[in-house]
Amino acid sequence: MKKRGLLLVNLGTPENTSPRALRKYLKKFLSDRRVIKTHPLVWQPLLHGIILNTRPRKSARLYEKIVQEGEFPLLTYTAAQEKNLQELCPDVEVAMGMSYSAPSIETSLENLLNKGVEELTVLPMYPQYSGTTVGSVFDSVMNYFLKKDNIVDLSFIRSFYQEPLYIKYFADKIKNALAKETDIEALIFSYHGIPLSYVTDGDTYPEECTETTRLIMEEIGDFPHYQTYQSKFGPAEWLTPATDDTLKKLPGQGVKKVLIVAPGFVVDCLETLEELEEENRTYFLENGGEKYIYLPPFNDDKAFAELVKEIVK
Repeated sequence: MKKRGLLLVNLGTPENTSPRALRKYLKKFLSDRRVIKTHPLVWQPLLHGIILNTRPRKSARLYEKIVQEGEFPLLTYTAAQEKNLQELCPDVEVAMGMSYSAPSIETSLENLLNKGVEELTVLPMYPQYSGTTVGSVFDSVMNYFLKKDNIVDLSFIRSFYQEPLYIKYFADKIKNALAKETDIEALIFSYHGIPLSYVTDGDTYPEECTETTRLIMEEIGDFPHYQTYQSKFGPAEWLTPATDDTLKKLPGQGVKKVLIVAPGFVVDCLETLEELEEENRTYFLENGGEKYIYLPPFNDDKAFAELVKEIVK
């Protein structure tokens, strides 16, 4: 029997909260042609001339807000899920890799192959497919093997938003919260946004987000809800409606008590802990909102490991 391996891949984090560390991280992240499609002859001078000289200081202050016991939650929780899966699947070599920080995808692949893995499954920790995330992971994995004489049996998980255990996890979490907070007036499903031009080019991300919302609501039943997109970057037109704009307007429309969930995230990170739990909470309350409850994703819950085991079995 061939030795099996599993690589969990997440986005990555800066090394620390210093502007220098953020500059290094953002340089790699924002140089990915899957993330920024603008031609390098146009984009790179802008990136190096303006963005990397201004954004790192601002980003460093934001990252300082989410540090927990000296570590970033995304890295902590991804490592916890690596451990959960290794315990759940002792016959499988489990590793984690990051697209834009350590441990890199390439380093983790090298380690798995050095351990004798012959049958490898790669699972990007993004429930819905987008070229900006899953597509980038695919490129990194393929580029690694382009330089190798030894090619293993490879399985790549494109998305898992339709998996019953994934849908049930979020549906149950929402139902439990609604049973406790009986005065909630609406649910907000917030997904990370992408430029609209990427969708025009063929990215199926918004379709998969909409189907995720539909499947979760099918389990919950009839309840007011909104689907929004967050984390817009740059002047281009992005998916709408925007999460921040929606939360600013809802109190004026009579919706003052909301429950917000982000099913596009497996673990908490800057976009959930700072942007959703803090920044958007402030927008909502400042505009007349009265109750704002954020429901975290899997984080270190072993339910995610059970889900992955079901996906790759």
